[in-house]
Amino acid sequence: MLEAVVNAFKIPDLRRKLLFTVAMLVIFRIIASIPVPGVNQKELADFIDQNQLLSVLNLFSGAGLSNFSVVALGVYPYITASIIMQLMTPIIPRLNELSTEGQGGRNKINQYTHYLTVPLAFLQAYGHAILFTRSSGNGVQLLEGFGLLNSETLIPSLAILLAMTAGTMLLVWMGELITEMGIGNGTSIIIFGGIVAHLPTALGKLFGESTSRDIIAIVTFVAIALITVVGIVLVNEGQRRIPVQHAKRIRGNRQYGGTTTFIPLRVNSAGMIPLIFAVSIMVFPGMIANFLQSSNRSGVQSVAKWLSTFFNPQSFQYNFLYFLMVVGFTYFYTMVVFQQQKIPENLQRQGAFIRGVRPGRQTAIYLQRVLNRITLVGALFLGLVAILPFLASRLTGINTLLLSATSLLIVVGVAIDTMRQLEAQLMMRNYEGFIG
Repeated sequence: MLEAVVNAFKIPDLRRKLLFTVAMLVIFRIIASIPVPGVNQKELADFIDQNQLLSVLNLFSGAGLSNFSVVALGVYPYITASIIMQLMTPIIPRLNELSTEGQGGRNKINQYTHYLTVPLAFLQAYGHAILFTRSSGNGVQLLEGFGLLNSETLIPSLAILLAMTAGTMLLVWMGELITEMGIGNGTSIIIFGGIVAHLPTALGKLFGESTSRDIIAIVTFVAIALITVVGIVLVNEGQRRIPVQHAKRIRGNRQYGGTTTFIPLRVNSAGMIPLIFAVSIMVFPGMIANFLQSSNRSGVQSVAKWLSTFFNPQSFQYNFLYFLMVVGFTYFYTMVVFQQQKIPENLQRQGAFIRGVRPGRQTAIYLQRVLNRITLVGALFLGLVAILPFLASRLTGINTLLLSATSLLIVVGVAIDTMRQLEAQLMMRNYEGFIG
């Protein structure tokens, strides 16, 4: 890996792409340190650490949410918009038509995704601001001077929301610049940069809380993290190759086709999407309970207390339900992606077939059966990674997990994808003399 980076720096255009990517990450980190006015950063950081959903959102913003910066939302609204568009594409006929029109159709869908990101970012900024206007546990106001319905604070509050919405769109634009002019997927690189930048703080917090603990617990904790990283690499790279035979075609004196290729069905086709879906749903009842606890009615308070207890991230029932939801969402998203690819139709159109399987419907049934079997491994692994913080805390007694499940998937996945693209660029240049 290091050799590939060194070789890339020897090539002028690749060196320019790498430096451009680094420059964009530096600009992102500078912007992430600019807070909106009226926020109590210390109390806000403590409040976010106690809320799992806000911790996930803080992850995607590169720790920008912990100081409520102008990019506090990160690229999360854009990711949400992308997920919605992917789910709506097979349902809405117009979007389904665009998905089959090549690059022009994909560009149009991407444009609609940008349009959807703006209201989602504005609504999410408003929700965060409303949540942060409440007092923290010790009575300190997290965000002061906010209120869209108050004539005195209308303009400053609107300016805050517009600035945060613009910050999200700025990060989306920077991510697209990285994709076009740099190395790797820009959106993933932005998230990756935020996690890596937050890593020294996480390390200091981990070892700061573990000074008086047994060395065996720390070693066990580190071993679990390393095994998880290795497992993520193996599962992300794992695939089942289905051999495909292309029919022979004779035109004049020449013979075309007759070759054998394969369809790579990945063990984990869903990536980190199931984790995002599941954790967003699991923490929602807990957030509702936080608001209901201030009610004057005893019945509402009892319901809020029950919700807080049942959906406590440290409880067994919460993690068991979380595990089941991750497994279910993995199957759901994998099937959605598989239906969008239309592999059986494309094989039949190209005159290709799987040996021993009839083209058309039988091919679709066969591929679906194989995909269900291999997805089971990926789904169970994602579910295990999702509840890893709970298992690690029970085994080691350390409640602070250095990298959460989502962060591990992002860091490892982005690193693998970026190095794969870098090596592909190097290979193209090594073979340039033979092609030219």
